[in-house]
Amino acid sequence: MAEYLKVATPPAAAGHGDVRAQVAALLAEIDLGGEASVRDLAARFDGWEGPLIVPRQDIDRAAAALSDAVKEDIRFAHHNIRRFAQAQRDTMQDTQVEILPGVIAGQRQIPIAAAGCYVPGGRYAHVASAIMTITTAKVAGVGHVTACSPPRPGGGIAPEVLFAMDLCGADAILTMGGVQAIAAMARGYFGLPAVDILVGPGNQYVAEAKRVLFGEVGIDMVAGPTDVLVLADSTADPEIVAWDLVGQAEHGHNSPVWLVTSDRKLAETVIARVPLLIETLPQINRDSARAAWADHAEVVLCETREEMAQVSDRYAAEHLHVQCDDLDWWLGRLRNYGSLFLGEETTVAFGDKASGPNHVLPTSGAARYTGGLSVAKFMKTVTWQRATRDGIRPLAEATARISRLEGMEGHARTADIRIAKFFPDAPAG
Repeated sequence: MAEYLKVATPPAAAGHGDVRAQVAALLAEIDLGGEASVRDLAARFDGWEGPLIVPRQDIDRAAAALSDAVKEDIRFAHHNIRRFAQAQRDTMQDTQVEILPGVIAGQRQIPIAAAGCYVPGGRYAHVASAIMTITTAKVAGVGHVTACSPPRPGGGIAPEVLFAMDLCGADAILTMGGVQAIAAMARGYFGLPAVDILVGPGNQYVAEAKRVLFGEVGIDMVAGPTDVLVLADSTADPEIVAWDLVGQAEHGHNSPVWLVTSDRKLAETVIARVPLLIETLPQINRDSARAAWADHAEVVLCETREEMAQVSDRYAAEHLHVQCDDLDWWLGRLRNYGSLFLGEETTVAFGDKASGPNHVLPTSGAARYTGGLSVAKFMKTVTWQRATRDGIRPLAEATARISRLEGMEGHARTADIRIAKFFPDAPAG
């Protein structure tokens, strides 16, 4: 039976009701005032009164301000993420099949017309989020991509983020964050197309705005705090395991990090080591990681690797990192995760920044029923059918009988009329 060597503190009331009420009020204000209200909210919350759509000269100025080394790193990440997205796209094929002689059905893969990509701001410059969202939409064939990001204090969007947005193919860039950005993209304000889907991570207000607007537009997911689970056996390096936990804990005070292991010594070493490593981080990162480790970290000791896998599947982690022997067994066995990292040679940070697979992933256990952002999120798989006159007779006869069995006489007669027209010599009924 699994033994918990460290248990998370039960969460206090999260105040979700307050967030929902605030977001509902802001969306109502925007519905009433339109673009003028969005401008007011951008000034109030973002402190921005400049052009909301970033002019071309500002994009070029941002690129000129960056070193060649920074731009090459961004291009490197963009190349990898685009290549993986293209590989995903190549698996999505149009197809057709002859169900019965003369009855043909098929499917088509159609990109959506317009997408809105939210790139978080705040204390970090989220270059990778710009690449992950915009690149994937463009590879899918989305006709128009609007990207947005809040400005830095006293300035516009961070130059490296602006460069990445442009490199990845954003058709328009909004200097705006929060609920007002989500609403502006959904409504199609400022002369831009109303988007069909909203994607990208954001704070709880952004997540709630997406949730409220779901149905009017599509969304990638409702995201919570990022999380990671490390599976480690006696072959794992406790220093690497500890750093992999710390690296994710710095995301925020409410970011869960979990270790599931079959080795007590490794567990005890990591528990002792993590707080020491956290203290070596810069202050803001240190404060976040310290709170996340204290309140949201768990360490679970299991007897067998099968028990470890069962525990892991219950957590359904956003990021799942296996540092165990026999990686192929784990790849075949594990079921619930957003993205899987196999072996100590890789790390979640590779996936977060540059290796290729998308980092917009399900959190809060949602990996039990969904995957992360992919080309498929920007595609519609639609079906079609056609038939010859000779081919429909058994189909029409079965449809009429099933319809009457269900009590749907109108449905039955749409089949009857075709039998009567195409097979006039057929017996009635």
